[in-house]
Amino acid sequence: MKPNGAALRAIRERSGCGLRELERRTGLTRPFLSRLERGTRGASPSTLQLIATALNIPMTAITKEDKQ
Repeated sequence: MKPNGAALRAIRERSGCGLRELERRTGLTRPFLSRLERGTRGASPSTLQLIATALNIPMTAITKEDKQ
């Protein structure tokens, strides 16, 4: 499953959470998280839910299609 990387990055940055902090919260590596944000990597629904939980958002906020 491919997340909306731009939405993921925007939400993470708005919340004041850096990649290092998201890495700490989720246990996922910074390179992996960075590739998700750039859209070059997909992730399982359970991994996306882990990220959403760490950012305190619904998973749909990072799995919606980019409308642009």
